[in-house]
Amino acid sequence: MYQWKECTYNTPDRQVFFTIKKLTLPDHFFATFVGANGSGKTLMTRALEGELLLLNGTCPDSLSLSVISFEKQIKLMEQDFERRNSDDPRDETGYTPREMFETVSGDQEEILRLCDILNFSYALDRSYHKLSSGEGRKVLIIEALLKKPDIVMLDSPFDGLDTAARKELQELLVAIFQAGTSVIVNTNRFEEISPASEYLGLIMSRDLARFGERDEVLNDSAVQQLTHYEKLPKIYALPRVPQDCADPLDRSKPLIIMKDVTVAYGDHVILNRVNWTVQPYEHWEITGPNGSGKSTLLSLVTGDNPQSYCNDITLFGIKRGSGESIWDIKKHIGYVSPSFHLDYRISSPVINVILSGYFDTIGLYEQPGDEKISLARQWLGILGLSAYENASFRSLSFGQQRLLLIIRALVKQPPLLILDEPLQGLDGLSRELVRRFVEFLMQNGDTQILFVSHHEGDAPRGITRRLTFVDNGTRTFDVRIEEVPR
Repeated sequence: MYQWKECTYNTPDRQVFFTIKKLTLPDHFFATFVGANGSGKTLMTRALEGELLLLNGTCPDSLSLSVISFEKQIKLMEQDFERRNSDDPRDETGYTPREMFETVSGDQEEILRLCDILNFSYALDRSYHKLSSGEGRKVLIIEALLKKPDIVMLDSPFDGLDTAARKELQELLVAIFQAGTSVIVNTNRFEEISPASEYLGLIMSRDLARFGERDEVLNDSAVQQLTHYEKLPKIYALPRVPQDCADPLDRSKPLIIMKDVTVAYGDHVILNRVNWTVQPYEHWEITGPNGSGKSTLLSLVTGDNPQSYCNDITLFGIKRGSGESIWDIKKHIGYVSPSFHLDYRISSPVINVILSGYFDTIGLYEQPGDEKISLARQWLGILGLSAYENASFRSLSFGQQRLLLIIRALVKQPPLLILDEPLQGLDGLSRELVRRFVEFLMQNGDTQILFVSHHEGDAPRGITRRLTFVDNGTRTFDVRIEEVPR
């Protein structure tokens, strides 16, 4: 049996951490670990391989483990290229799989046996650079098995393979497991979980957030929602907005324009000559330490800061101080924050939480009508929560509640949705759940998003611009604005 308890790992440069609070595996097993890109799957591989520093906790002293990864395949391709481009004419053909295998084992019978099992005998003497991606993956598997490890670990083995090659590789992994070798697979897709996999773990935010028997984990309602988002077909429009709730704002113009904006309380300057424009179709992350000015900046956007009247600020095409009311500003904004979540104390049915968004109320106090009920059910379908329509809001997980509040703010599809620390207070699974849904909104909706966060790496994919408050060593913070690579 293999056991990890309260383990914290660090990369050799001491820049990145990975944690395994609890993991128990039997002597012979097939386990799959699922995680989004950047979640820490490769860090998990390096931790088990012994490449990371163990800062605390207990883990197996050593593992008889062979790792197969895309990085190792690239390294092999580079070695083959260097050999073919050397001055020795004997190296023109590069490496052959037979030659690679013989450097690991001189047991010719075992080489032929494994090649037969993996249907690879025909390619033993081909040049490595002439093999397909799937064939190159087989080379690494055979090479790993020749070392006779107790465990074979494959990091994202299905990437770059077509449907037939993925099916064949799944069958090979089952054959390896049935022959007595334990198998670990890291993947970023739930549909790549093998039916033979007995255990399933979820890797999120560089942490093994969930682990257990496969069916138990997959039956978790939050996990079911993650798989739901992955399987959603491309949606080109979200549920429509009722005519009486439609926002007539011209969305071809900038939503926010701030010029040399300064906010100070006495001699304490919070914002110092900030210039910021939010153009159409941009999604922004706003980040910085506590006290740097994020909340003050948001209060200028929502119309709640009286100092907005003494600054050059244009919101939704309206210059502040031109006679508009605070409601002229707020009607274009959806807003969700941890404090709002904590204040949302009613035990309303789930569908009523969504319906209340059409009326800007906490709770539902008037008849919504058939049209709005139908639209609310469409939103529940997108969330994967149709079965919870009449359940109490408080009976859902904290992450599911946060999703519902985001939908409540979104049903009228306002020009701007402010998500102020939407991941705060959520566990790893719930953070990933909310992040996936925000990514979905940015891909499919017309609403622009301001995503406010303290933590690097929280932002969902789809963010196009970033505003960062940077400590300049004085009592004020500088503002840095940059594009986010797509």
